[in-house]
Amino acid sequence: MKDKKEIITVGDNHVLTSIKTPLRADAFEKTDAEKIENIQFHFKKIMEELGLDLTDDSLSGTPYRFAKMYVQELFYGLNPANKPKLSVFENKYSYKKMLVEQHITINSACEHHFLPITGYAHVGYIPKNKVVGLSKINRLVDYYARRPQVQERLVIQILNDLQEALDTKDVIVSVTAKHLCVSSRGIKDQTSYTTTLEYGGRFSDDTIRQEFLNIVAQETL
Repeated sequence: MKDKKEIITVGDNHVLTSIKTPLRADAFEKTDAEKIENIQFHFKKIMEELGLDLTDDSLSGTPYRFAKMYVQELFYGLNPANKPKLSVFENKYSYKKMLVEQHITINSACEHHFLPITGYAHVGYIPKNKVVGLSKINRLVDYYARRPQVQERLVIQILNDLQEALDTKDVIVSVTAKHLCVSSRGIKDQTSYTTTLEYGGRFSDDTIRQEFLNIVAQETL
């Protein structure tokens, strides 16, 4: 067990310990219904410990709503069974230029404080023999965002999956997001945001990478 000072330091510095999301071996032995029931019970205890009156009509259903939201909405991306299938197709048009899907919504949560991370992702790749359905990129981003997350890990997880599916290293992923654990606690900085960038293959070339950055810097539609 770490001492309390070290626990706070790890959280405030947003320490990344693994590229894979840390999961227990028995993470999926229980059904969603069982998890919801258990979380509901424990969150009710947290609310009671805070002094809240759960006989109030506004609060009485909150433990269930909270548990259902965590298991089936905010953190559905923890379960590999929910991973979207990346439909790839033969590049029949022989399209060899950059393809960019930008301003993909990010709704995630900091794994150190379980507070929201909100922002957007930009994803680009240069096709070789395969292309991927555009909506599948959005779904993949959402899947990896919907879990307790560290922003550095998020871009790496998205990048690795796309590189494998497309059979090319020529992929780039950028995420820009606000962290409520920075804006609502600790330093309480309301205006800062964080950008992470991960890439491989031809995007290691400064000129090609800058082309991507110029595209995503353009005004949205």
